[in-house]
Amino acid sequence: MSYLSIAELKEYLQITGATEDHILEDCIEDAQQQLDDLHARTYEAAADSTRRFIVGKDTRGPDLYLDEDLCAITSIITNADNGSGGETLAASDYYTYPLNRTPYYKIRIADSSSKSWDYTYNPEAGITVTGKWAYSLTAPNNVRRACRRLAAYNYKNRDAQVFDVTALPEMGSIIIPKGIPADVVKLMEPFKRLV
Repeated sequence: MSYLSIAELKEYLQITGATEDHILEDCIEDAQQQLDDLHARTYEAAADSTRRFIVGKDTRGPDLYLDEDLCAITSIITNADNGSGGETLAASDYYTYPLNRTPYYKIRIADSSSKSWDYTYNPEAGITVTGKWAYSLTAPNNVRRACRRLAAYNYKNRDAQVFDVTALPEMGSIIIPKGIPADVVKLMEPFKRLV
């Protein structure tokens, strides 16, 4: 899973040949991690993974509150700790929130369903959700553009000492790393989590 291919970055940087592909790959990986860390999100999911939720802590009535972005559901199992595989919810047993877009932050059991968030022995093993835990199946265009710009920035400055200098008369000067360029932060602004 990568928000940007080496070929796309090479085209952006106008690089031909493959002698620096390993450096470019590192720059892409670093940029992707920086973007994920910026707002504590993953923007693209390559494979399913399973997360566990605690009955009574992560649930309130019919609602299950997710701890990460979820963009696709493969299965939801309640009473997963009962030793016989639990009860798998059908798509008609639940609604995802928000209703018409991803990422999902909550799953609500439908009023018409006979299912509930339940456990037999251990509430910490009561619920499992398998799916793609990310903002979306493929990185949004702004994220891809931000990754390209940041990977190029990382590449161009890989050997440079890029610092902002802040002068404080009482203390002399303090050298601070420059960080993520302002245009990249601006591209990522719509993805900031609202709490």
